[in-house]
Parts: sequence; structure tokens; C-alpha cells
Amino acid sequence: MNQDFTSNWNYPTRIWFGLDRLNNLPEACKEFSMKNPLLITDPGLAKLDIIQRALIINQKAGLHTGIFTDIKPNPVADNISAGIKAFKKGEHDGVIAIGGGSALDSAKTIALTAMQEGSLWDYEDEGDNFKRINTDNIVPLIAVPTTAGTGSEVGRAAVIIDETRHQKRFIFHPEMIPNLVIADPKLTASLPAFLTAATGMDALAHNLEAFCAPGFHPMADGIALEGLRLIKENLLLAYQDGQNLTARANLMAASIMGGAAFQKGLGAVHSLSHPVGAIYDHHHGLLNAVFMPYVLRFNQPEIESKMQTLCQHLDLPTASTDAVINWILELSTAMQIPTKLSALDVDNLHLENIVEQAMADPSTGGNPRSLTTEDFTDIFNNALKGTL
Repeated sequence: MNQDFTSNWNYPTRIWFGLDRLNNLPEACKEFSMKNPLLITDPGLAKLDIIQRALIINQKAGLHTGIFTDIKPNPVADNISAGIKAFKKGEHDGVIAIGGGSALDSAKTIALTAMQEGSLWDYEDEGDNFKRINTDNIVPLIAVPTTAGTGSEVGRAAVIIDETRHQKRFIFHPEMIPNLVIADPKLTASLPAFLTAATGMDALAHNLEAFCAPGFHPMADGIALEGLRLIKENLLLAYQDGQNLTARANLMAASIMGGAAFQKGLGAVHSLSHPVGAIYDHHHGLLNAVFMPYVLRFNQPEIESKMQTLCQHLDLPTASTDAVINWILELSTAMQIPTKLSALDVDNLHLENIVEQAMADPSTGGNPRSLTTEDFTDIFNNALKGTL
């Protein structure tokens, strides 16, 4: 029998958590005076029963709901422009985001910028660009995640690709965070095993890098530790049996925890995954999984004591950075995730560009060990060849 996970909490935003909570969508819309929301999702998900259910639930409640699906797996600026056009043309009064990271990031960006006077890159996460946003014109947003990985539903930023630069760029605002999250573990039950693995490893990377990030933030550390424990105990179970709703619920909670914890900081795993993902168009969580062991090895001199604490919390056989690396490699292998970049047809033809972008990535400042271009080059080459 599956456990009853039904609960409402407020951290860092309002979250309605539990099985079948999608049925509460009309109630959520009415809380924010939405009468004509725009539902934003990706083309693949739009073909599935989840989206039709959401539309029917709202229709029965008398809520006319438009739909926008022109989103790439790694969303680009043109997707945002098209979404804003659809929002204005339909005279919508709110946004519902249903999907994984691509849908959530796109919807957050559309809700933030649709009614602003500037263009998208005016709000890039540089300096105090976020102050250009007129907060009175931010559109209300309800987020409904269908994966347990990105944590974007509780994040204050979005990642959008600038195709002219072949670069992932970050849009940020403190109030970009959704007004309400409906976290229904049943919505992840149909996720294919590969995506369960890749998104789960994304959540693992968020919690792990947040825990490793320097600085005093015991709240984030505690959340990250517990998120990692939930992932260790549930990710492989969900991968092996997608209908295990207890495992699905725990993973969804761990994903939210990672999204909250990494406000402390991320690190070189993300610094490298972002440009490689932009250039080679690979799943972000998959790249995080590949890079994690190599970044941990590089950071080992600065994180050994933290890794010993983590090992004790995870009940690993020994307490060391090596033990954490071995656990991650074993988990990846069990879920058929490659452990080196060459297995993903990534090469070193764009290495200089990747390293340049990694050095400038906002995540780099959170790495526990300072990085040079030579360091990034070495980590990339080690990950390419599988050299630990």
C-alpha cells in the first residue's frame, strides 16, 4: 500500500504535495484570479493524458485554458518570444507550467517577461539587471512538475539558450519563483526509465553541489543531506519500477529539496554541463551524472571532511570522497548511464569555447576549489576519456 503523502507546506514557496493533487488545479487558478490561463508544456507531453486531464479538469470548473507547446528540450529565445506572443494574443491572465525543466524554465521566463517593456536578455543574470523588472507586471504562475530532477519549480532563475552564441544564459529575479507548486507524484509514474535516471541524477547533482559549496548555510546543508539520502534509497527503485509511488514521491521531494538547497551555490559540474548541453544538445541531468565523479575528484582536497559526513548519512561502507565517487559510478552503471563523455559522442573540438563558457558560468563561483582554464580543461579531458 502506498503511503499518504498529502501535505501543504511553504518552503521556499507554497507547495501542494500529494497523490492526485492535479485535481486541485482549478482551486489554485482561482486563488490567483486566473480565469483564462495559458498552459505551457512541451510537445511530447502535450500528446499524453496528463495535459488532456489538466485541460478537462479546468474546463469542468469553468476555466477556459489555452495551450502553448513550442518548446525545445533545451529551450531557446525564440520559444520564449513565441510564448509571449501566444500569451498576449489569447489575452491570458496567468500561466500554468506542466512538465520538466524545459517547460518550467520557459513558463517562468514567459511569466516574468511577457508584460515587461524590455527584451529577454535585458534580464540576464548579470549585475543588477533584475532591477529592470517591474514586479507589478509579473504574471501569476502555477508550476506542476512531471519529473523529479530540476527543482525549477522552486527556483528563482531559468536557463535559456542563446542560439546566436550557442550558449546557455540565465534569467533571474527574486520573484521569478512560481506562486504555487502542485507536486503530484503520480504525474511522474509514466516517465520512461531513461528520463527517471537522468532527472534523478540531476536532483542528485543539485543536492551534492549545494552541500559541497563553501560558506555557512546549515539550512541548505541539512536539506541537501536529506535530499541525497532520499535519492540513494529511492532512485534505483523508481528506475526499476516506475509505478512505485512511494519511491516517486520521495524523489519528487528530493528534487524540490535540491532546488531549495542550491540557492547556497552550485559548482563545476553545472559549469561544464551548461556549455556542453548547449553545444551538443544533451539532457542536462545526463551530463551532470557524467561530470560528477570527475569534479568530485578535482575538489577532493577541499571536501574530504564533508564527504565523510555524507558517507555516514548515506550509510556507505567507508567514509571518503572515493566512496561517494564509487557510489555515483555504481548508480550510473545500474541505470545504464555512461560514465564518460566519449560515450555520448562528445569530443574536444569545442573545448576552448566550453572552457571559456565554464569560467564565466554563474555556478563556478560556488565551487569549493577555485578553478583556472587549465583546471576546466583537465576535468573535461578526464571526463572525455573516463580517467579518474
